[in-house]
Amino acid sequence: MTSDGFDTTTTKQPRLRVGTFLQVPQAAQAKAGQIAILGLPFDCGTNPTRIGSRQGPAAFRAMSSEIRPFYPPLADIDPRAGNRVVDLGDVEVTSSDIVPSFQAMERAVLDIIEADAVPLCVGGDGTVTLAVLRALARQFPDLTLIHIDAHTDSYPWDGLNTGTTFARAAEEKLIDVPRSFHIGARGTLPIAGAYQHTRSLGFQLITGEEVRQHGAAEIAAMVKRTLAGRPVHLSFDMDYFDPSAAPGVATPTWGGPPVSETFDLLHGLAGLDIVGVDINTLSPPHDVAGMAAMLAGHVAVIAMHLVQLGQARRSNQA
Repeated sequence: MTSDGFDTTTTKQPRLRVGTFLQVPQAAQAKAGQIAILGLPFDCGTNPTRIGSRQGPAAFRAMSSEIRPFYPPLADIDPRAGNRVVDLGDVEVTSSDIVPSFQAMERAVLDIIEADAVPLCVGGDGTVTLAVLRALARQFPDLTLIHIDAHTDSYPWDGLNTGTTFARAAEEKLIDVPRSFHIGARGTLPIAGAYQHTRSLGFQLITGEEVRQHGAAEIAAMVKRTLAGRPVHLSFDMDYFDPSAAPGVATPTWGGPPVSETFDLLHGLAGLDIVGVDINTLSPPHDVAGMAAMLAGHVAVIAMHLVQLGQARRSNQA
């Protein structure tokens, strides 16, 4: 056990299972200013029919052969230029074995943060975000959250599972809850009162219906006004997309927005100080022609540009 509370006998260094994302350099550790891609191939294994998110990072990297780095809607530059993006491989975890796996993921993310780099993590199911937040909270005591998802993942249940990630984050005081957002909740639910419970924890909840009514641009502008100047973690659940666009996800939920409107929402976050990103619930065994995996790669490229735009804004203000 180290002085910072990690059990070194159960944490392992990341390793790469397949080729890197977008052919960025493979690295053993991140350097200051870099974006570090990190696979978190963990799932609880409790879904009765759709287990497979542990395979997400491999599919994400494999389908990146169909992605291009330039993205003019945000910045007509290659975010990889100057060795600004590296791939650290996957954290060694054992799906369903929560305690040692979460220690390993938290340690790997903390290593990135301590190097003054930005983690771009790829899951894995929706629980992996908790490990990322635990690491970020050590460095950023005023951390805020933007969680874009068809579900709030903050249900009034015990323990840690895919429905309680953010209930546990609130209890552990990892984020500034009143200034944190759940965006896009929709569809059928397992219990009554789920949205009320999310709000009772203090979160700001913007449902999918409200996004449609007000428009992605207006929602993004409101979020930016609230979070300006604060460190932000962006958590993007791939089931925010309608399953017609992203079939390979852990919990497909019909009624999602068109891909273009989702991108508009993400574009509207440009300028925020994004200090961490995770993209989760990609489930390759349920994907069709790698659609969801390729779409996850597109989200990652947008996220890279958002991070770098935030870094540039911070540098200009310094």
